Amino acid sequence: MQRNPTRPVRIGSVTIGGGQPVVIQSMCATKTVDILATAAQAEMLRKAGAGVVRIAVDSRRDAHALAEIRQRTDANLAVDLQENYRLAAEVAPYVNKLRYNPGHLYHHQPHLAWEDKVRYLADVAVRHGCALRVGVNCGSVDPALRQRFPANDTIGPMLASALAHCELLDRLGFTQYCVSLKDSDPHKVVEVNRRFAAQRPEVPLHLGVTEAGLPPEGIWKTRAALVPLLREGIGDTIRVSLTVPNDRKAEELEAARQILAEASVQAPGPADQPELPLLNIVSCPSCSRVENESFVELAEEIRRLTRYAAQVPLTIAVMGCRVNGPGETDDADLGVWCGPTTVNLKRGAVHLGTFRYEEILPRLRLELDRLIAERGGAP
Repeated sequence: MQRNPTRPVRIGSVTIGGGQPVVIQSMCATKTVDILATAAQAEMLRKAGAGVVRIAVDSRRDAHALAEIRQRTDANLAVDLQENYRLAAEVAPYVNKLRYNPGHLYHHQPHLAWEDKVRYLADVAVRHGCALRVGVNCGSVDPALRQRFPANDTIGPMLASALAHCELLDRLGFTQYCVSLKDSDPHKVVEVNRRFAAQRPEVPLHLGVTEAGLPPEGIWKTRAALVPLLREGIGDTIRVSLTVPNDRKAEELEAARQILAEASVQAPGPADQPELPLLNIVSCPSCSRVENESFVELAEEIRRLTRYAAQVPLTIAVMGCRVNGPGETDDADLGVWCGPTTVNLKRGAVHLGTFRYEEILPRLRLELDRLIAERGGAP
């Protein structure tokens, strides 16, 4: 495929941008502290075609485990730093890329400016030869930045965040970075990445739909976003984020290959994209942060439970942990996010209560029926 002339960014043995082929990524779903399982999954994903394998690190225990995982896999490793950016110095010697979320930097050391935190991350990356990913997500934009935009504008804050971080990294003289701008709405993914590429055409882009959900719908959503962008030359590395059990993680890679194959055909093919139901179930990909292995099964049960309302235009978000759960369910009509033994239920940003796993489905059905009735509809 013809690519936009982005600058090259090296991530271990692969390079994104600079005219290189699009790199496929995936993420380990095993607990990072389970060294043998995580190393085995990283190797499985590498052999299945992942040019970069991401691992979540949220604690010093995770960081210490990463040192041994590094010795047991040849995968190009990226570490996902969500809330605790200060772990960067501990993990950088063992990985090829550091991913941070601008919307989570305020959680630690709130007295420090975000610019100081990014300066620290860039310094760590330089000392250890790591690339950076500025990973902007629709549901976790810095609250101070979001307040500057109308409540119904979700693209503006994401774009402003990415551009501000790029400008700072450039001033610091650090150019080995890429950017991702992800939303659970494929149309918004297309729009925000087009706008970013128009303003910063030299910066490599990591494409994906966040919380795309269960297959096959999660694949259809990702395809709807990525194929148009890739055909326009936008995008240097991609991830298909699916809600699947650990032993099916390779399905992300196969879906990514199919999307790249379709995008390589420049003339649009027949209109064979399946029509998505109006009821949109958003669920995060299985990863090491999931606090109960029943999360994937719960997402599947919610899909089955709500089929009677498939033609009702509502969104239900199903999140697997406290990192993404509280914030990234706010924009959904109904949201659940999972803890180790209980599930939190929300209606928009309002918390409705905490329920046992065996209690959540009937209560979710009750709230869904109430919403439908209030809007004068019928399933």
